[in-house]
Amino acid sequence: MVEKVSTETAQMSWQPQYRSSKYRHVFGKPVNKESCYDCVPITRSVHDNHFCAVNPVFIAVVTECAGGGAFLVIPLQQSGKLDPHHPKVCGHRGNVLDIKWNPFNDYVIASCSEDASVKIWDIPKPCLSKNLTVSRKELLGHTRRVGLIEWHPTASNILFSTGYDYKIMIWNLDNEDAIIHNPVKTIDCHKDVILSMSFNTDGSLLATSCKDRKIRIIDPRQGLLVQESNSKSHKVSKVLFLGTMKRLLSTGTSRWNNRQIALWDQDNLSVPLHQEDLDGSSGLLFPFFDTDTNMLYVVGKGDGNIRYYEISTQKPYLHYLNEYRSYLPQKGIGVMPKRGVDVSSCEVFRFYKLVTIKGLIEPVSMIVPRRSESYQDDIYPMTAGTQPSLTAHEWLNGINRGPVLISLRPGSKFTTSQVEKTKEPPTMPAKESKKEEKNLGKAVVEIEYKTEIFREDQGRKRATGRVQETINSISNGFDCPPPKTENELLQTFYKQQEEIRKLRELLSQRDVQIRQLELEIKNARNSAATY
Repeated sequence: MVEKVSTETAQMSWQPQYRSSKYRHVFGKPVNKESCYDCVPITRSVHDNHFCAVNPVFIAVVTECAGGGAFLVIPLQQSGKLDPHHPKVCGHRGNVLDIKWNPFNDYVIASCSEDASVKIWDIPKPCLSKNLTVSRKELLGHTRRVGLIEWHPTASNILFSTGYDYKIMIWNLDNEDAIIHNPVKTIDCHKDVILSMSFNTDGSLLATSCKDRKIRIIDPRQGLLVQESNSKSHKVSKVLFLGTMKRLLSTGTSRWNNRQIALWDQDNLSVPLHQEDLDGSSGLLFPFFDTDTNMLYVVGKGDGNIRYYEISTQKPYLHYLNEYRSYLPQKGIGVMPKRGVDVSSCEVFRFYKLVTIKGLIEPVSMIVPRRSESYQDDIYPMTAGTQPSLTAHEWLNGINRGPVLISLRPGSKFTTSQVEKTKEPPTMPAKESKKEEKNLGKAVVEIEYKTEIFREDQGRKRATGRVQETINSISNGFDCPPPKTENELLQTFYKQQEEIRKLRELLSQRDVQIRQLELEIKNARNSAATY
């Protein structure tokens, strides 16, 4: 009988040594030198932040600037050596500490600074042609420098900021005032500097890590503390929600000052589910999570390496995959949103490493090796798009919705939204209410789908007209065929800029030659007159 029980226990606890995974052979691939961004004056600030923000149109980098804070906004296609006189966004009176692109508008960026202000900037199309010094909005509520900002993941025009006054402020940018002094909500439950902020999928909960080594989960609209950790074996520096898995991941150090990552249950922060020591280095660890692939990337400040794992809901939770190694240490790092990756090369994630010692921004692509060149549905599920699922007013009134999802398949226009239940009490029996909710959800999805198709058709017609006008204006006088896509149009634009620059150089050289000839003629006349 004892042997039978022990055999059953062994069978229950046994796990296979090898685990099948689509991402076991993911590898990091840096781009060639020509595709890097060179001669970039990257900031030398010691603040622990990314200093870089990326979207499918621009890359923004905090830079060195005398007499205040500034950052660069570089078109993504404009790789190579950066012009020393490239325009800057320079409206802050102190050093810029954090920058974040609006997830729903690729031409709007927020920045915060040591001057205790947060500014919202509109980047002109197609790119900056001169220094931008006037912001669209200025948020003045913090009494000390502002170190972190985060956009709400599903609601439009909701911005969170936190500063060295230990407060988190929620701003509604739908306010018509250019200068906003009063946030819609102030969260004051921290006793020290806040080191990181992270939202869950629908933005109904906010996780923070603090200098007092505690993780807190907060209901941002109520300002209530939901959960708080008190682990003495893990000193937290950064924390991250892991999508819809109801898990959190934190990076920090152990009691013996080894760099460490820890996995937590969202509903119970008393003890971590799993802890893993990495190494004895002193650089800060930045975690990044891809909700579409359940892959975790851990990037060390001052390292050249990027570790990546796959996360599951069952033990042992963390599955080490591999490590990208480089001899170039990163000062900061930016991440491309999933809608900007190259699906034709099976790219699932892309980093932009800031290498201060060389003034270089180096893109690194994480690629799933596949022989087929066709679109891979299994590694590209529906992902968050650029359409908000809520207005600021709806979110502030207590409504929760997941992100509006899009397909990454080339040419696909289908979108859907994850509509979540609101907090209103039911007014009908449970069975009828469930049927009603299902029917309502289907109806909402159908309406949103049809509305999105209508909007895209209208937008495509307008965009086609504008693009055709631009193509006609650009292609006049050229023998090459007119560009057909936006990328080709941008490439043509940059080629024209380069040709104009070369023509100006030729004109200046000819002016110099003309002056030299005039001087020679004058000298010849003077010499003839003397004889």
